Amino acid sequence: MGSIENLVTQIQGLSGSIDDIAHLHNILKVADESLHAEPSALSSVLDQVDPAKHSLGYLYFLEAFTSGPVSKEQALTLIPILARFINCCDAQQIRFAPDKFVSVCKRFKDHVLLIESPLRGVSPMRAAVRKLQTTSEHLTTLHPDFLLLCLLSKSYNIGLSVLEDDIFDVDQPRDLFLYCYYGGMICIGQKRFRKALELLHNVVTAPMNTINAIAVEAYKKYILVSLIHYGQFSTSLPKYASSAAQRNLKNFCQPYIELATTYSSGKIAEFKIYVDTNREKYDNDKNLGLVKQVVSSMYKHNIQRLTQTYLTLSLQDIANTVQLGSPKEAEMHVLQMIQDGEIFATINQKDGMVRFLEDPEQYKTCQMIEHIDSSIQRIMTLSRKLNAMDELMSYDPLYLSKVLFTQVGRERQRFDFDDFDTVPQKFPI
Repeated sequence: MGSIENLVTQIQGLSGSIDDIAHLHNILKVADESLHAEPSALSSVLDQVDPAKHSLGYLYFLEAFTSGPVSKEQALTLIPILARFINCCDAQQIRFAPDKFVSVCKRFKDHVLLIESPLRGVSPMRAAVRKLQTTSEHLTTLHPDFLLLCLLSKSYNIGLSVLEDDIFDVDQPRDLFLYCYYGGMICIGQKRFRKALELLHNVVTAPMNTINAIAVEAYKKYILVSLIHYGQFSTSLPKYASSAAQRNLKNFCQPYIELATTYSSGKIAEFKIYVDTNREKYDNDKNLGLVKQVVSSMYKHNIQRLTQTYLTLSLQDIANTVQLGSPKEAEMHVLQMIQDGEIFATINQKDGMVRFLEDPEQYKTCQMIEHIDSSIQRIMTLSRKLNAMDELMSYDPLYLSKVLFTQVGRERQRFDFDDFDTVPQKFPI
């Protein structure tokens, strides 16, 4: 216990300047093993250290103190302690030991899930992400945990605040997969389907040596959201997708590929029969709610096609053409689409006629000009980033050796055995 008291004194005296904190970090690394040897003795010590002023020392104590398994009752006690530290700790200090900070934050996430209260973890985890980030372009290993809590607690708007950042720096590939997958699901929850497709597309086309479960689940949702948002889906992946995804992804998603094929026929009755036949598969994948939205979207996209052919049409004709039950049902669909800005039309209540109109947007309002200017600035920033990355890569020894190896490989015999990839493993994460 005496050594711990000495450590407390050193923490209190060496938490000022950067040089002192760096020296303290070396001391704490040496003492770390002994702290884990007697974690129960640290309970009283935590009260002697200020988590805001002595963040690095408090972090080492807290990480050792919470290292063992906990029950629900213990989790209820630990959650306020962990949340207080995450919210008030000094970002500069905790970045001396990012692995320790990540470990503490992940335990905090596990504790709020253990007591089935993910909402309690949302605000502290957002603070943790911001403190661990070196810049807003940095994807930390805590991003997926934060988004998971937002997803489970249905705090979609809070999750969107992080998803608006442009990411260029990634710690681990798995973090990117989970960040885009959870982010896509949050955007689906907010019905921001365009952003959801962007994130899910990133999962499906990200570099991978073997197919993984995250990519498979993302591809299933990508198919469904494409049908909801665009009314169509192309089974061909872009050329920059990995060979593992090109060869194997469709094999794990056949019910969804066939769903898209049936959807493209435009025949609602046949489509509903196919959905009912495979209902259990979609339910097991927890995608049945999305599939139901796909069914609803079929009516919407069929009505949109009518606007390309007719200037006026009766509600009865719309109901007959789109296979709705009655003119009243057709009216409800048209009104909802007008409200959502998906079509431009007016309904004459007297004779039940619908008049389809042109898009009134003239693209000259202040709001539209600001939006266009913002998009141009973002594209210019992205272009500069890509040019900088391209220049760095052109000097990278690993990249140059890879290019040289590829050029030599092209000169080998066409059917060299080494040209073929090994059989991919199934669903590693």
